[in-house]
Amino acid sequence: MTSTSSKHHDLQSLDTLTGGAFTAPTSGERAQRIREWLAASPSPDQMQEVFKELSGRDKGAARLLREKLDEIKRAKGQEAIAAEWAQKAEALLAQSKLNIADALAWQRDAAKAGAPLSREPLAGFKVQLAERVKGIEDLQHRAQVQREAAVLLAQRFEVLSTKGWRDAQAAEEGLRADVTHWQQQATDLTADANWNSLDARFAPQIEASKSQLLVVSDAFHSALAQAIAAAADAAAPLPPVPVWADELRAARGLPTEAAAAAPAKPAGPKVDPEKRAAAQAAVEAALAKLEQETAEGHGKASAGAAAALRAVLKDHGKQVDAALEARVHAALVAAGELEGWQRWSADKVREDLVAKAEGLLKRPEGQALGGRKIQESLRTLREQWKQADQGGVPNHALWKRFDEACNDAHKVVEAWLDKVRADAAEHRAHRVALIEEVKAWAEAHASASDLKAHNRALHQFADRWRDGGHVGEKVFAELQPLWNEAFGAARAPLETAQAASIERRQAMIAEAADLGAQPMLRIDAVKALQQRWQAEAQGVPLDRRQEQKLWDAFRAPIDEAFNRKTAEREKASTAMSEHDRNVLEASKALDAANASGDVQKIRAAVAQLEAALRGEAPVRPAPAPVSAPAPVTSERDGPSVGATEVVAPGQAAAEFGEGASLQPMPGETDAPPPMAAPEPDEAGQAASPAPSGDLIAPVGSADASALADEGDNAAAATPVAPPKAAPKPVVAARRGDDRPGSRKAEPAGPAGRFGDRRDSRSGPGGRPNDRGPRAGGSGGPGGDRGAPGGGRFGDRAPRFEDRGPRLGDTAFRAQREALERADLALRKLAAQAHGEALTHLLGAWEKRDAAQLPSVQELGRAVTPAVRTAWTQAVAKPPSGDAGEALLRLEMAAEVPTPADQIDARRALQLKLLTKRGDPAPAQTWGEDAGKVLAAAHDAATARRLQNALKALLRK
Repeated sequence: MTSTSSKHHDLQSLDTLTGGAFTAPTSGERAQRIREWLAASPSPDQMQEVFKELSGRDKGAARLLREKLDEIKRAKGQEAIAAEWAQKAEALLAQSKLNIADALAWQRDAAKAGAPLSREPLAGFKVQLAERVKGIEDLQHRAQVQREAAVLLAQRFEVLSTKGWRDAQAAEEGLRADVTHWQQQATDLTADANWNSLDARFAPQIEASKSQLLVVSDAFHSALAQAIAAAADAAAPLPPVPVWADELRAARGLPTEAAAAAPAKPAGPKVDPEKRAAAQAAVEAALAKLEQETAEGHGKASAGAAAALRAVLKDHGKQVDAALEARVHAALVAAGELEGWQRWSADKVREDLVAKAEGLLKRPEGQALGGRKIQESLRTLREQWKQADQGGVPNHALWKRFDEACNDAHKVVEAWLDKVRADAAEHRAHRVALIEEVKAWAEAHASASDLKAHNRALHQFADRWRDGGHVGEKVFAELQPLWNEAFGAARAPLETAQAASIERRQAMIAEAADLGAQPMLRIDAVKALQQRWQAEAQGVPLDRRQEQKLWDAFRAPIDEAFNRKTAEREKASTAMSEHDRNVLEASKALDAANASGDVQKIRAAVAQLEAALRGEAPVRPAPAPVSAPAPVTSERDGPSVGATEVVAPGQAAAEFGEGASLQPMPGETDAPPPMAAPEPDEAGQAASPAPSGDLIAPVGSADASALADEGDNAAAATPVAPPKAAPKPVVAARRGDDRPGSRKAEPAGPAGRFGDRRDSRSGPGGRPNDRGPRAGGSGGPGGDRGAPGGGRFGDRAPRFEDRGPRLGDTAFRAQREALERADLALRKLAAQAHGEALTHLLGAWEKRDAAQLPSVQELGRAVTPAVRTAWTQAVAKPPSGDAGEALLRLEMAAEVPTPADQIDARRALQLKLLTKRGDPAPAQTWGEDAGKVLAAAHDAATARRLQNALKALLRK
């Protein structure tokens, strides 16, 4: 008791904590209260405790707690992973020299480990690492550009040293500013925070470029200063630049250094003007070609054009004028600059090729290249080296490194080629042995009887040849004809049998076409032919496609015949009878009634459909009769009642009560009795004959005319369509007299002889509770076994209810679905009416208004008028009394759960009822208990409990 009380106390505290989730009446309300409680962000311990208690009560509501707890657990796990990878990112960022590969590997490995990279702090670290890597890459690019700029500046100094000193003096300030700017940029590069993270080769390159540029710049400026001083003072020394020195000597009136060194030449003979013009034209043509190639940047072509120009100058240089010679020298200088740039770019390409060649073997573990891949790579690298040599001057130092790397990598290729040759020799020997094996097997199985095993062995040989391994094209071309010859000899017996089998199958296909073309399909012949085909297919295997093609040709005529037969059967089955049409119309009427939502219409439509199923003609408005219609009797209490009236289907239940049913007259069958030829009446019209004991519906003038025409045609012995069967007459009989075969109109028979039994089966005159003979009993007419009224055991087997004519598939499905929908609609309307009545009852109790109390019909058969009267009096009076015990008795009677805080009171009441066995049970006094509750004051909790109890009790 202590454990139970403490547990109950815990449930109450948890229910208070969750806002009433444990005492909520429905699962939806419990889930809603759990959601509202979770929105307040409770602690994980509280959620765990609530989940532990709620998981055994409501799985749906507990699932919300489990998902929340799992989310918290995942969040904790991700926080730990995020902290670990955040420490690694901080360590990478703190390094003065960051490796780009390590930074990229951090993001990849963190994603594999499941770290939340999209959330902080990992998102910030990812951005910082990306920016750091981008900065390092930008710095590398800037260092390369700075190195190339130093080379270009040095080339500018060299070009100015070939021109006049005054041109150099004009460009001196610009060059000095450019060199200063370059030095500032180089200083900025080395001062960058990412400078230490660059590759080790960049720092020496920048330092070498800086020292070389400063040496060239200082030499240029000192020589220019010396040239300026020599120009101002004739006694000053000349500059070390030959072009400038010659220019200054010419200004002083002194011969140039070359003229002073060379001995004086005697004046040559006078040159012919025509030869001078020809020389001038040849030099101009070579010069134009060089200038064109230099302008287009063709390094190799410009070198060739320069060589051609030098050759022309060697022959005609003495015959050209000074202006053309100056143009020639300027073009040669530009071509030299272009050649130097091409040489530098070609060296860059060669360095990359050397790195790729050395990297063929220096690869990470597990990523080594195979022999074929290395062979293809070596071919590509050598072709690229040849192209680089064509665009510039060869570099022997780089070529030596490149050739050594290629030779080292080719050792792997040689080992691979040796293995390939050994494997090819082994594969060739294996294929030769397989050819010999196939030849021996073909000789041993030349007269094979098991063709399936023969074909299976051939497939195995073919698979072994296909999996025999790689050989060279030359070897394969040598072995393939030998294999075809041996395999063809082994396949010859199977091909011969297959050709004969195909002929037999073609004959069976023709036979199947003949069978399919016959008007009457012979099933036995078709089965025998199919068995022969199966035996042939199992005996001689064919290629899958060919066998499928033959099978399709064999099956097509038979399938066509069966489809034709099926179509005829479906055509015959789709012809709808009058009975099916009546059932379909009644089913459609029932669907329309279901859509209306009216209970009376639905029940009336159900009655009409049931009448149509029994074969009764639907009630339609009859045309105006010409003569007085034949009366239809309605048998009520006896066989002879003076009053006659027309009874429509479905009217019996409404007129005679729920116990009444529609039954055919005694002796009536499904088919109408034979009708005699009608005789004309006084008006000249044929009268409809009415057999004794049957009820004939009214016949109008149109029906009478049809009967008259029928009689004339019958007399003339002309075949005509049979008339429509008269609708089965329907009568209403009281329950107790509706047994099939009853003889209510038979008079009492003569007294039996001595020894005859006088019991309930002896007919009138028996015991007081005599009910007449049973249907089909020995006392009835007829003596055939199984017929109505005949057979030895006919009095024991009850006669089955007449279900009417057989329905077609469409009509059967339509009426079944319509009845199912009607049953569902009635249930839904009944539940809706029950809920509305219960709502009105609670509303009347809340407002203390007896006028709003539902009627007895609305409350249902479970509430008697006396109980409703008591409820009316309880509601009309002012609130009084306590409803606690009455509510508990109601919940016990309805077998519904009691709130958690009233469970102890319910158990105490159960113990109390066990001591008073003579008192009525709560299930017998629930009406009085409900009146006590209605007499008490209204509140929401009591109303909810009363509603749950009455919801179950009013349905009983």
